[in-house]
Amino acid sequence: MNASTLSTLSSRLAALTADRVGGMRRGLEKESLRVRPDGMLALTPHPAELGAPLTHPHITTDFSESQIELVTGVHPSPEACLDELTRVHREVYRVLAAHGDEMLWVASMPCGLPTDETIPLGRYGTSNIGRAKSVYRMGLGHRYGRRMQTISGIHYNWSMPGIDSEAYFGLIRNFRRHSFLLLYLFGASPAVCSTFVAGREHGLEPLGPRTMHLPWATSLRMGRLGYQSDAQATLAVSYNHLEGYAASLQEALTVPYPPYEAIGIRNLGGEYNQLSTTLLQIENEFYGTIRPKRVIHQGERPLHALRERGVEYVEVRLMDLNPFLDVGIDAGTMRFLDLFLLHALLTDSPPDTPEELAALKHNQHLTASRGREPGLRLERHGSEVVLTEWAHELLEEMALIAAHLDAVGGGQAHVQALAEARRRLAAPETLPSAQVLEALRRDVEQGSFVGFVRSRSAATRAAMLAQPLAPDQEAAFRHMAEASVAERQRIEAADTMPFEIFRQCYVSAERLMPAAMRRAQTAGCGS
Repeated sequence: MNASTLSTLSSRLAALTADRVGGMRRGLEKESLRVRPDGMLALTPHPAELGAPLTHPHITTDFSESQIELVTGVHPSPEACLDELTRVHREVYRVLAAHGDEMLWVASMPCGLPTDETIPLGRYGTSNIGRAKSVYRMGLGHRYGRRMQTISGIHYNWSMPGIDSEAYFGLIRNFRRHSFLLLYLFGASPAVCSTFVAGREHGLEPLGPRTMHLPWATSLRMGRLGYQSDAQATLAVSYNHLEGYAASLQEALTVPYPPYEAIGIRNLGGEYNQLSTTLLQIENEFYGTIRPKRVIHQGERPLHALRERGVEYVEVRLMDLNPFLDVGIDAGTMRFLDLFLLHALLTDSPPDTPEELAALKHNQHLTASRGREPGLRLERHGSEVVLTEWAHELLEEMALIAAHLDAVGGGQAHVQALAEARRRLAAPETLPSAQVLEALRRDVEQGSFVGFVRSRSAATRAAMLAQPLAPDQEAAFRHMAEASVAERQRIEAADTMPFEIFRQCYVSAERLMPAAMRRAQTAGCGS
């Protein structure tokens, strides 16, 4: 660690008071596929007993009807966050067990998949907003294929008092510069089921029955076979300030994109193919490793909320599900994420450039596919550096932050989380990605990707069912489910606008504008 970085960190840590440290908040959003006991995708509807995905505060679906998304509230500690996520899991497992033998897939890369068109899209009822959510998913299927959308992950939402939009964007720039470290330390998707890449050029190597892999991969989910888009590669988004970021997305959300114009809004039978013909249908279609976020008002577009009220928190989107952990993540990982995000916030963050953005994408793909390869080099400041040497420098800089957090909050939890990261860096065979491949190679009986994850999923199911919810907690979930259905029905009953008019209003450029520019142009669209 050079003297300048040490001095900068020391002075900025001194301003990190106990109130600000104690004000850190985090929340989790975790996606999981529902699967049959044989490891194939469950094609059954989202269980009615879990409530309405449109309106339930904690249990919804992501792309597919078969892809449950579990959402926590905002919490002051990793333990409180994990406690809530575990309770939500137990409720889901209880309901699944009451109606059959389905379970949740504990890996990011999908289970055995049917044909692309057979993967069911999420369904959200007959309201305009519910229909829009399904049409959006139909559009994703047309644009990228449904198999890609079944990839699952865990998102980490993080905020701290006293950070304005400018500081959050500085954090985002540094996060993107150093995100290779998270892929290296926590990537857990080095292999896939052969059904995922069937009929595609993939460059993977066979490993055991019906399994494809790369020997040094960390996270195929974050590589060229994962959540990637050739079309979006043409989108040059700068993170230098909110205005530039918003302008980049505004264009992608409003300018027609010829290949998507060819798909059309509707098919010949009148059914909807997609919400719009622009490069992005809505803001959430933009694939990034981290997003600036703001809680939105009912009916509000996320980009409008950012422009009106600024960044409120960041959403970290590159974390794989760890198949060796029952809920996919643990407190130590969350504490390391806190350290990583604070390091990104507290160190100097120069403006990005198109050349740097290209290098960062190169580093991401290289780390995802070959991260554990000895001597692998990444691009930094126009030259090359060994990945593990760069990682060691970052961990050394984080030591000051870990010591400060523990001094303010008591205990040794952050120092221990950092020590675990150092141990993994020194012993790459202990990395989750290496452990997954070792398990596949070691266990002949479960030697396929599907067999390994199916075994882990069954063990997780048994562990969750062995620790049922307390009666009052179970009753609270039943009440939430009933309330969510009632709210969905209320929304459906209140709709008066024809869906096509709703769609046109929702994707209109005016809804993305600041309120002062928007008021005169949205008459007839409502809120």
